[in-house]
Amino acid sequence: MTARRSRGDGGLHWDKKRQRWIASASLGFDASGKRLVKRGSGRTKTEAKAKLKEVLRDHEDGLAIASSGYTVAHAVNDWLTYGLAGLDAGTVSKYTTLCGKHVIPALGARKLRDLSADDVDKWLVAKAKTLSTNTLQVICSCLNRAVRRAMARDKVKRNVVELCAIPAGRTGRPSKALTFAQAEAVLRAAAGTSLHAYIVVALLTGARTEEMRALTWDHVFLKGDPDADPAVGPYMAVWRSVRSGGDTKTRKSRRTLALPARCVNALWQHWEDQGWDRLAAGDKWEEHGLVFTSATGTELDAANVRRAFRRALADVEGIDAADWTPRELRHSFVSLLSDSGVPLEDISRLVGHSGTSVTERVYRKQIRPVIQTGAVTMDRIFDDGRPR
Repeated sequence: MTARRSRGDGGLHWDKKRQRWIASASLGFDASGKRLVKRGSGRTKTEAKAKLKEVLRDHEDGLAIASSGYTVAHAVNDWLTYGLAGLDAGTVSKYTTLCGKHVIPALGARKLRDLSADDVDKWLVAKAKTLSTNTLQVICSCLNRAVRRAMARDKVKRNVVELCAIPAGRTGRPSKALTFAQAEAVLRAAAGTSLHAYIVVALLTGARTEEMRALTWDHVFLKGDPDADPAVGPYMAVWRSVRSGGDTKTRKSRRTLALPARCVNALWQHWEDQGWDRLAAGDKWEEHGLVFTSATGTELDAANVRRAFRRALADVEGIDAADWTPRELRHSFVSLLSDSGVPLEDISRLVGHSGTSVTERVYRKQIRPVIQTGAVTMDRIFDDGRPR
């Protein structure tokens, strides 16, 4: 006669509601006195027993088991919801969009514990046909961080994404730089537009777009400091950006730049025009002390600047406005200085790079002196801007 199992020892039974065999085993009691029971389910008795053995083996190894219904989509959404605290809203929006468009549709339905390195490899190879290498790196990083977070919370045993190499994607959109003739044409076309001063300052100082949008009048000194010994000419302090926290991109990005005469003239005119805008807006005007603003004094966003920039370039012969972005004014600044013989080390200081490698690899398009050198050189290239 077969001995009967003791109460709580577990067993094997058919679950009519789930239509599956359930194998269970009791592992004693937890600290609160609650019985610990591990279960495995399957369509057959053998499958249920095998699943229970796997669960018990993982328990002995000290591995917690995630719910069988926890998917890649759950892991990614949990990371987007709880794992991005402290990041800029724009960054969160970017990651959310990329995950919603590229990660979840392709892998989201996969159970996280069943996700394999082969699944990730196939996904990346398929995406490499339509995405740039940089975008591939970002979406793979999102998935990697989501799975890593899930692993830290015992949702999965290991992170298979870390085992995968990112293939080369499509060639990204190459950055461009204006030639001297094109730059002169752009400056002429921008005259009289709402973005004239912005374009002049960005092109002749190399400031980043996020630094330009955060620039305030109390950081612009159009009269310089004539009482200093020696006297200091007009300059602007590039100390802020629209990034989270208001800091510049890096520590060395915080710099003070002498202003070329053409910038000074454009900014004086812009200051006067802004006064008229303030009167026209009346009670709708919001004073933030910004140099470049909307019609009501609010901060410009990247889309505002991009649209206005392309409108300013619409009539420039030989330039397709839709193919250019404001950040390429900075590329043009670097290229024009380089083409005029300014040492690479000085250019790196002017644009706020920590070293020359980024300047040479990314920004310098035409291979051919302290902060003051940039203003002097730009005056020589573009004429000093004084009325004739």
